[in-house]
Amino acid sequence: MTPSSNPHTADGIRLVGFDGDDTLWRSEDYYRGAQADFESIVGRYVDLADGRAHERLYAVEMRNLALFGYGVKGMVLSMIEAAVEITDARVSASDLHRIVALGKSLLQHPVELLPGIREAVEAIGTRHDLVLITKGDLFHQEAKVKQSGLAGLFRRIEIVSEKDPQTYARLFEEFELAPHQFAMVGNSLRSDIAPVLGLGGWGVYMPYHVTWAHEAEADVADDAPRLRRVAQASELPAALADIASAASG
Repeated sequence: MTPSSNPHTADGIRLVGFDGDDTLWRSEDYYRGAQADFESIVGRYVDLADGRAHERLYAVEMRNLALFGYGVKGMVLSMIEAAVEITDARVSASDLHRIVALGKSLLQHPVELLPGIREAVEAIGTRHDLVLITKGDLFHQEAKVKQSGLAGLFRRIEIVSEKDPQTYARLFEEFELAPHQFAMVGNSLRSDIAPVLGLGGWGVYMPYHVTWAHEAEADVADDAPRLRRVAQASELPAALADIASAASG
């Protein structure tokens, strides 16, 4: 794909990328709910304060990330492993089945767009070509993209296993873009902002009210010159217009 079909595309920014989870639609809220249910299950076997269920689950998830990747299925496998560890293998088969049911529920939750995001994406799409770059389980992400009703607004949809400098560099090569011609919109400093800024691109950080701890682990200066921060979707078109002006200057 060569992002040049939009006659209104500004000279400086040729392509704008959007994250999916917690940028276009709600996601982390459901994971937090599942984690609370997990802690309720293991709380039948150990004192939650002493057992440090939250921290131990996170440690297991980080240990398994390279094997399972991101998404619900990896989370559920880590929950099962953590439940066995936390309870010293006393967790019952029926409770392990309840954990599996938590995962099924997560995979079936409705897709709820964030307020004003459709209007913002449509407005930005009148000036720039758009690409959706999201990570996680392929089937789950494909289903969410389809249910969102936003797929038609993007020239291309990329579902990747990781969003790191190597992934973005590959995409730039495929898109025939220089990094400074690209801007990424997302709620994760680690996945959406830091890698793109590091390569010489632009970022728009729109934090969600809850974020997985792993995605907040990034060293990004508040005053980074190619970074813009917004509080809500309605501010995105103006932020992209400001970036396009700066990139063309």
